[in-house]
Amino acid sequence: MTEPDLRGKVAVVTGASDGVGLGLATRLAHAGAELILPVRNMAKGTTALDLIRTSVPSAQVSLRFLDLASLASVESLADTLNSEGRPIHLLVNNAGVMAPARRHTTEDGYELQFGTNYLGHVALTGRLMPSLRAGRARVTTVTSSAARGSRIDWDAPQAAQRYSPVRAYGQSKLANLLFALELDRRSTSNGWGIVSNAAHPGTTLTNLYAAGPNLGRARPAPYAAIMKRLARWGMLVQSVDAGLRPLLYAATSPEAKGGRLYGPDGWGEFTGGPKELAVYRSARSEADASRLWQLSERLTGVTFAATSK
Repeated sequence: MTEPDLRGKVAVVTGASDGVGLGLATRLAHAGAELILPVRNMAKGTTALDLIRTSVPSAQVSLRFLDLASLASVESLADTLNSEGRPIHLLVNNAGVMAPARRHTTEDGYELQFGTNYLGHVALTGRLMPSLRAGRARVTTVTSSAARGSRIDWDAPQAAQRYSPVRAYGQSKLANLLFALELDRRSTSNGWGIVSNAAHPGTTLTNLYAAGPNLGRARPAPYAAIMKRLARWGMLVQSVDAGLRPLLYAATSPEAKGGRLYGPDGWGEFTGGPKELAVYRSARSEADASRLWQLSERLTGVTFAATSK
């Protein structure tokens, strides 16, 4: 797909130091957007910045530090960006961690996947509301097909008593999807002027399959090796350039709408070009979305009604 002309637009993309985030940021730079890349690892971020500038010599791109596993770090970045007084036109909540073998926690004591993939992005979006409203922004939050068979464990969302790497990952990605849909509903009803949708990249070969599963392990997890083998066979796995297309479509296409889910059009949503998907049954309850919203405001300390003025 061809992205629209984004000259004069400011785009914030989390997780752009590698993988789909880096590929997406590069495409946005080609389209003329000014990029702000919040990253946790500044060395990797600098390498990514150099790659983007090599691909797009005229790119306007800057790095900022952000640790999504720290609500204080989220607040610091948002305060800085808001104080600069520039509208933000695109926000892509992309960064994440997948399936650590053992339970880890964020700086604030939340289960790492729920805290990083979900709560960190909720807090970032909420604290950036002044800049997002000024830019009448589109917010695209990255989910996963893992959300389809997942549920929110209302009794123990932090998986403190019984931790399952895959179940905790799926819950965090279902939470991302519920948030994206609820943000669009609340923006419409409150006149915030923000369009919010969700997208997933299918099964895309990135370091996500090594970084998370190997966290805290003495021996490498098998996921990355299996993914590479499937990619060589051309089965069920696609490249970063292919995987980023649903995200790019959701974030930039004039045809992409708020309150919708986008992903690959291939069998099982593993691979393929971008299309609108039916919202998963697990994410259709507006009551669940509202309940999660209230829980998230309490856990993050970010109240959207206050930050959106």
